[in-house]
Amino acid sequence: MAYLNTTTAPTLADRFAALMSTFETRRKQRRVYRSTFNELSSLSNRELNDLGMGRSQIRGIALETARNAA
Repeated sequence: MAYLNTTTAPTLADRFAALMSTFETRRKQRRVYRSTFNELSSLSNRELNDLGMGRSQIRGIALETARNAA
């Protein structure tokens, strides 16, 4: 009994499409990160305290928001 097993490697076009998809995803994440970071940075310490966060948490919150956006 013969057994045939074929596997195909991704073509150059497939790899390029995956690269472009990754690039676009990262670009969207960066845009969301910058927007969130800038908006939170523009708030005063009192406004941040009203939201229940400190100035030291801005970077982490912006990173988390960017990861969840994409």
